Amino acid sequence: MVNERNAGALDTKPVARLESISHYYGSRTALQNVSLELPAGCMVGLIGPDGVGKSTLMGLVAGARQLQQGRLQVLGGDMADSRFRSEAAPRIAYMPQGLGGNLYHTLTIDENIGFFADLFGLRGKNRANQIDRLLSATGLLEFRDRPAGKLSGGMKQKLGLCCALIHNPELLILDEPTTGVDPLARKQFWDLIDSIRAQQPIMSVLVATAYMEEAERFDWLVAMDGAEILDTGSPQELKQKTGTDTLDEAFIALLPDDRQETAGTNPKTAAPAVVSADDIPAIEAHNLTLRFGDFTAVKDVSFTIPKGEIFGFLGSNGCGKTTTMKMLTGLLTPTEGEVSLFGAPLDSRDLSTRQRVGYMSQSFSLYSELTVRQNLVLHAKLFHIAPERIQPRIDELVEEFDLADVMDELAGDLPLGVRQRLSLAVAVVHSPELLILDEPTSGVDPAARNNFWRLLLRLSREDGVTIFISTHFMNEGERCDRISLMHAGEVLACDTPAALIEQAGAENLEGAFMQTLEAAIDPSTSQGDGKVLGSDSASQPRHRRFSWQRLLAYARRETRELLRDPIRMSFAFIGSALLMMILGYGITLDVEDLPFAVLDQDQSPQSRDYITAVSGSRYFIEQPALSNVEELERRMQSGELSLALAIPPGFGKDLKRGRPADIAVWVDGAMPFRGETIQGYIQGLHFSYLKDLALRTYGAVPALSLVTIESRYRYNQDFRSLDAMVPAVIPILLVFIPAILMALGIVREKELGSITNLYVTPVNRLEFLLGKQLPYIGFSMLSYVSLVLLAIFLFDVPVKGGVLTLTLGALLFVTATTGLGQVISAFASTQVAALAATAIVTILPTIQFSGMTEPVSSLEGAGAVIGQFWPATWFLQISRGVFTKGLTFADLQHSFLILAAFIPVLTLMSVFLLRKQGR
Repeated sequence: MVNERNAGALDTKPVARLESISHYYGSRTALQNVSLELPAGCMVGLIGPDGVGKSTLMGLVAGARQLQQGRLQVLGGDMADSRFRSEAAPRIAYMPQGLGGNLYHTLTIDENIGFFADLFGLRGKNRANQIDRLLSATGLLEFRDRPAGKLSGGMKQKLGLCCALIHNPELLILDEPTTGVDPLARKQFWDLIDSIRAQQPIMSVLVATAYMEEAERFDWLVAMDGAEILDTGSPQELKQKTGTDTLDEAFIALLPDDRQETAGTNPKTAAPAVVSADDIPAIEAHNLTLRFGDFTAVKDVSFTIPKGEIFGFLGSNGCGKTTTMKMLTGLLTPTEGEVSLFGAPLDSRDLSTRQRVGYMSQSFSLYSELTVRQNLVLHAKLFHIAPERIQPRIDELVEEFDLADVMDELAGDLPLGVRQRLSLAVAVVHSPELLILDEPTSGVDPAARNNFWRLLLRLSREDGVTIFISTHFMNEGERCDRISLMHAGEVLACDTPAALIEQAGAENLEGAFMQTLEAAIDPSTSQGDGKVLGSDSASQPRHRRFSWQRLLAYARRETRELLRDPIRMSFAFIGSALLMMILGYGITLDVEDLPFAVLDQDQSPQSRDYITAVSGSRYFIEQPALSNVEELERRMQSGELSLALAIPPGFGKDLKRGRPADIAVWVDGAMPFRGETIQGYIQGLHFSYLKDLALRTYGAVPALSLVTIESRYRYNQDFRSLDAMVPAVIPILLVFIPAILMALGIVREKELGSITNLYVTPVNRLEFLLGKQLPYIGFSMLSYVSLVLLAIFLFDVPVKGGVLTLTLGALLFVTATTGLGQVISAFASTQVAALAATAIVTILPTIQFSGMTEPVSSLEGAGAVIGQFWPATWFLQISRGVFTKGLTFADLQHSFLILAAFIPVLTLMSVFLLRKQGR
């Protein structure tokens, strides 16, 4: 019923007004011509099946999604106006769907809430007091140093609420905040919300929920289906209109007639499972214990489940239910204890045992990029169903699970309820005798849950399938034959639902559950006092269009996440050094220590002298002599020799008589450049030998021309390709890895959903981009230092110019390359796509068009244009100029100016392309 203190709020000015709102995702309609006024100062609930537009509507009200059609006013302003959205952001708080959907799991509780405090401009004593009050009110104060990823579901949601409330908003938007949370944590969450609203009665709260018992406590409800509004009113009004006793029944009664027939009412267990004392139990677990290091996830769990029984597994978040289920399927090996399936010890390597078990994981684990039909066929083949039985079995499942209309749709595009039906169909495709389901209906609407349970009851009662199911819905627990209550890795109680209710002296299973858990929970970890608001909480900081505090908040957060991610850290540092060594040695153009052999058919002092002249050079290493032409061919073919010489009979006599003397030369030309180099070497050695022979014989070298050419190398006098290639490798790595890390850093936010914090907080796109970019510039400069040290000490390539000049060039270059990564991230939606796109876009132009192997001035057409407008071109000139030529900043001023010009251009492109709202 409507809270008395808010009864008058329904007549006030609405907090949001929607007029003819429509929203589409490609060809799918999320909202269709929705007009609605949401009353202010009360708690408004959105109820309805999955995929009917509840999250879309909330995202539009929060400003997280772009308005497509219609008009939307929130807090008296037009949400189509970007200036108003920016000014309204401090007045709105948005908690997206999912456990800790607005959190960063590698950050601690303190770091998460501190990050949001910075985004909303809180400073000094007010900031510290507000954080302490929120953590104390939610019972999180003593856990403030614990990473968010290691919190239970209930604690994640309370921390997410703290982060949303840090700035004392006027409108609080909660998208299914308790889905997947145990009943006790749900009760604590809503008690906290009630306490906050008691302290700030003018606060409006908009909530979407999958739990109808929660919706009973809301002031006003919006029932949705088919992208439209079914009806609105208080819970009592909806029940009166439909003539029903519960909201579950009221919602189903509001559905169209054809939907009511398929939804039906709550299915109850038609008859208890028939259990024979002579039957071998389906599952027997004895003293199961599993430890992860010093942490005990499951401790001494034992139970027996007869064939055909529906056994419910209930417990608090993080209590070990999923871990226990994975031990029962062989996915995890117990530290202690044993499991038997159908009387035989569980052996994860025994495929025959797995054929008897179907498993449905907590998260959607099918192939999203495959259609429904393809998923069914694939899993049928994986379970070795006979080819002639696959199609008939799929036809049975399609009819049984009502999948005919979605067979050619991608699994990832299905509504949650349909997706769960598909997951169950896949789990039973091989007709298992035991079905293990881990929270299969979490987040599913009531009608879909009813249909799902009808399927389970039929499988159990008609097909004799044993079902082991975990759930947070107490009405689902009542449908089980027996249930166990678990907390902190231990089973607290195990019996029929009715017996557990009687033992606890409670009115229903939810009361028995909470009493059992409250008795087992340490009082020191209980809920706080709920006093969130203090005397200083009304003072809000002035909104600024640009804030260094917000920018640095993102920089600090990104730095922490990088430091705590060993994979990205290794990729940034070890990857750069490893690639430096591979490229430095791998693409060197020097050709030395080449194996050669000689077929000496002359055996004269002159032929041996010639062979000595060749083998004495640093380019060739002599191998055992050749005995005939067939051996020469065989050893060249096998790759043993790169060069073979054949000295004909009479070679020495011809030389002494001054007659032309021919030598046959075979060169391995499999690699043309290498072959040409070998040919050049042997020609040079040949003429050097003839010159030396003439000097020894005649005392002078005959002049063949009046003009002689004396060549000297001004730079790189040793003519070492490493001296040219190592300075070129540094730009390759500083465009490749920094750009990839930067692109992944932004796209990762899209995948995890934390990009929503950009959409709904006062932070602007420039603050977000620069804040994300600063850590990657810093890490890239550390990588640059390691590359320079490798060049000097490993490759023996000295820096002949100023190190500060090179460092300034590197700083400008990595700023440009990370900016390039930002531009790429605007187009990519997944990390895989970002990685592939960045690798292609950065490596190919850098190698082909930046002057690494041939001057940019010699390029033509598109290659010449790319070369001029590519950052690596100009840093390559700086790198080679400083390393090889000893050039100064003044000498390279033109390259520095052009390189610096890339930075604002790429930054502005990123700001323009990055969206401040989702679609």
